[in-house]
Amino acid sequence: MCVCCCGSTDSVRLVHGSSLCSGRLEVRSDQSWSSVCEEDLDLNDTQVVCRELGCGAPGLLQGGLYGEGEAPVWTSELQCEGNESVVLDCRRSSSAGKTCSPGTAAGLTCTDPDGVRLVGQPSQCAGTVEIQHQGHWRPVGDYYERWDLKSGSAVCQYLDCGSAVSVDRTDDSPRRPVWWVSARCVKLTSELRDCVE
Repeated sequence: MCVCCCGSTDSVRLVHGSSLCSGRLEVRSDQSWSSVCEEDLDLNDTQVVCRELGCGAPGLLQGGLYGEGEAPVWTSELQCEGNESVVLDCRRSSSAGKTCSPGTAAGLTCTDPDGVRLVGQPSQCAGTVEIQHQGHWRPVGDYYERWDLKSGSAVCQYLDCGSAVSVDRTDDSPRRPVWWVSARCVKLTSELRDCVE
């Protein structure tokens, strides 16, 4: 099941990772995206990034892990306290003309949000729905083919990604085992993993 959502956080993103909770960190400022240097981040900063994205706790922070990218380097250093809701609420110090050494564009991995994620697309709010159940990540299967925009929107809202703009049945994982998930249940509950049949 592939879901595309219309909303997402608009000040930070993780790109080129395996899910919305991993990738190279980019910050949006003045309507453009910029990479962040690994040396400019600490635990408090990464906690706020992961929180803003609707992810769990920060895990791995490593320069160059998800490539260097084409984006310019963000010229501010974050100084988060760790309790802010969004990165743009954090204090920042300016460092005009800053460049990152090769291999130091910040790559961050946060824990996935409560066992539900969208994977396989460049956007953190679009992709194949996967659920972690019984310790295994698997794509969602819809045996009765009843997933619609309402069930897709439930997934988007669960991931803080707005509402669904499209829901498509995907055939990209016919050989992978799936978790059969009731679309009716998804529309009625806030705990999506409870809908695995």
